[in-house]
Amino acid sequence: MFDTTEWAHTLQQSNLTFLIWFVPLFLAIYFVPTLLAVAFNRRHLGKIALANIPAGFSVIAWCALIGVAISGKLIESTRSKHHE
Repeated sequence: MFDTTEWAHTLQQSNLTFLIWFVPLFLAIYFVPTLLAVAFNRRHLGKIALANIPAGFSVIAWCALIGVAISGKLIESTRSKHHE
């Protein structure tokens, strides 16, 4: 069987493994509105990123921010390249 130190070491290692994959996954999901704003090249990227910090605590605000990130205006320089 395990003695106390082996059990504690196993528990500590499993927590570290859990954190190594959970923290990046959590942050990626938490910042989906910001990542979408980057992907869609939105003009108000900085405001979306700043609003994403408190909006992540509310599912309604987080979903609304996803809507803003998807439907917002493009950065002006990108839009002008498409019209040329």
